[in-house]
Amino acid sequence: MTLRIALLALGTALAMTGHAQAQATIVLDGTCERLVIAGQDLTSACKPNLTNGVARNRASFEFATMDGRSLSFSGNGMQQERTEETDALQPINLVIPGEKGAEGIVRNPVVAVGACSFKTPEPGKTAIVCEANAANGRFEGTFVTDAKDAAKGAAKDAPKN
Repeated sequence: MTLRIALLALGTALAMTGHAQAQATIVLDGTCERLVIAGQDLTSACKPNLTNGVARNRASFEFATMDGRSLSFSGNGMQQERTEETDALQPINLVIPGEKGAEGIVRNPVVAVGACSFKTPEPGKTAIVCEANAANGRFEGTFVTDAKDAAKGAAKDAPKN
């Protein structure tokens, strides 16, 4: 799925409210340029994909590391703002660091103040930048993905049987 179609689908899911309780998850491929969890720089272990999700009225961006750690930036999707014609700003009020444990991934949500910003995708590179502060430290994530032209990328990204 191309980035343009993926973010369009995500925007549509964010717009749905009420009884439908829309849910959508999109995995974006690209480059993780920065990952800081509670002040610890984990950029060198960051995976080359980012999960963007919507569940009920929450929107999230989740970064992951090769050793099983993760960091999700989460906020109320209804509070998303436009800072420019093509720029979106998602306020963040929760960060959810996770670590691989004996019984799977253990997640510890922490109240935070911050934001994730991103542009409406155009051909070329698109960055998603998240920053938040919490009682246990600073959290940062920067991910750059190649935005593909929907017409050119559709055949390549089509599901394989």
